[in-house]
Amino acid sequence: MIVVLLLLLAGLQYKLWWGEGSRAEIRQLQQTLAAQRAENDRLRGRNEALAAEVTDLKEGLEALEERARWEMGMIRQEEKFFLLLEAETPQGEMR
Repeated sequence: MIVVLLLLLAGLQYKLWWGEGSRAEIRQLQQTLAAQRAENDRLRGRNEALAAEVTDLKEGLEALEERARWEMGMIRQEEKFFLLLEAETPQGEMR
């Protein structure tokens, strides 16, 4: 009877420590879940920013104008374009 109980206990311990649903597997799954939640939060923030940009582009002209200025280099008819270049420093000198 004792041998049967010891075998039963060993079988249960095996499942607890090394089998399916073991403590190590649960710990690994929790780490994977935490990483996935962090990734989801990052992507959710990105999606919200993109949705806000889409709304701005649909509803307002300021966002369109800003995008045209920065991405396409466009200016208004009455504006003048100035391009400022930094002075080159001789090699070996620090600013």
